[in-house]
Amino acid sequence: MNIAVVAITRGGLALGRKLAAALDRATLLEKREQVKTADLLRDNWHRFDGFICIMAAGIVVRSIAPLLEHKKTDPGVVVIDEKGKNVISLLSGHLGGANDLTRRVAAILGANPVITTASDTLELAALDLWARDCNLVPPAPRILTTLSAKLVNSGSLKFYSDKEFGSTPEGLERVLTLSEADFAISNRVYGDSDLPFFRPRDLVVGTGCNRNTPASEFKQALDELFSELGLAPGSIRNLASIDKKNDEEGLLKFATDNGWTIDFFTSDEINSLKNLEISFAALKAVGAIGVAEPACLLSAKSHLLLSRKRKWKNITMAVAQVPSTW
Repeated sequence: MNIAVVAITRGGLALGRKLAAALDRATLLEKREQVKTADLLRDNWHRFDGFICIMAAGIVVRSIAPLLEHKKTDPGVVVIDEKGKNVISLLSGHLGGANDLTRRVAAILGANPVITTASDTLELAALDLWARDCNLVPPAPRILTTLSAKLVNSGSLKFYSDKEFGSTPEGLERVLTLSEADFAISNRVYGDSDLPFFRPRDLVVGTGCNRNTPASEFKQALDELFSELGLAPGSIRNLASIDKKNDEEGLLKFATDNGWTIDFFTSDEINSLKNLEISFAALKAVGAIGVAEPACLLSAKSHLLLSRKRKWKNITMAVAQVPSTW
């Protein structure tokens, strides 16, 4: 976390120097007399992941109000009084890291950490942080807010998962059927369920293609494949292919449109895999025993193919699952 320590008084600067020295990746921003606090924060707002402001909370609130965009992108903001008695998590407590930063700073100063988010004060799971740490794609923000409110109000939530789960945070209980659950975790589509789903990013789609295949054909092939398999596209971690396709415009656009990266592998890397069916067409065209199946297995670091190679006119696709336990 790249942290800015901002102070506006002589006493605040002394405290700021102490914190900047004690924290990793912390920079002290000294306000010059002719510069407004609001301008100092505005000019540095996108340079840092977190801000420690040693000043009155009201000054900070008025200064950052025009800068706020969304809790997913706003930096964490912590406020400290000049005497270092109270450390307040003011903004982006969960995703922005302000709550954790508050605890760290309070420990350094021997101060009182002030955290007001309900899940923290009640010592319950913060669903957004839990999803991020487990590499789960949460449901829509409105639904996530509803689930979080239910957790805070009732003290517990029940969830269904079709994969093994390790320890769960306080307030979350795993159940064995969808009918018992408040939400579910799965890379599969359950057509008769209206539960909110958290999607694990544990699927890799390997693909080969003919030259100049448009992005629309990749979308059509993927939609057909995932519909037949009953898999959720929201669980796709990335695509994979052979390096000879790293300039294929349709493939690159398809990945970009969906926010996916592509892992590319050489023919030597692909040919190092054993016990795969050899594609003589791929061997002739690109010098590899195949593309879709070996590429997704290499990317996923897995031996589990959820789908063998499927063929369309210009495209081949296969799906591998990333080994994982939450």
